[in-house]
Amino acid sequence: MEDASRRADTPRTDDFETGLGAGDGLELRVWLRLLTCSTLIEHGVRHGLHRSFETTLPRFDVLAQLQRAGKPLSMGELSRRLMVTNGNITGLVDRLKNEGLVDRRRSDGDRRVQMVSLEPAGAELFERMAADNRRWVTEMMAGLSREEKESLFALLGRLKSAVLDAGADDGETG
Repeated sequence: MEDASRRADTPRTDDFETGLGAGDGLELRVWLRLLTCSTLIEHGVRHGLHRSFETTLPRFDVLAQLQRAGKPLSMGELSRRLMVTNGNITGLVDRLKNEGLVDRRRSDGDRRVQMVSLEPAGAELFERMAADNRRWVTEMMAGLSREEKESLFALLGRLKSAVLDAGADDGETG
């Protein structure tokens, strides 16, 4: 039985993914914990998208970027926003176009540039997926109080600023 006098927030060696003792490599343990949480949430979203919509997270992400932009995006801009290569986007956009979810046309200003826009069917599908996505993430975070989520959000904002100040940014992402 654990010593009742030990504070609940005192780290235990087996509490962390790294196996380091308390006080050793805290920054690394924080990063690994963030990575674990992100991976678990992403897995939950991927599973929900597959189960409920027979789709993938990359397809959802393309629709989300087009919806967020509210205007056509070039293939290059879409690739930049998703932090993937143009080659990764091409096949994905082609499949979404074949399903009537997006449109892809040559730019009026530069015939070499392909512009991608959200079709009404894509916008409708995205809205349904986004609503479910909000519900899944809310359910995954249900174990935290409102105050804990606000505190975590604020701390993550400070961490993001510190990382950007340290020069570790290749492009802002949310």
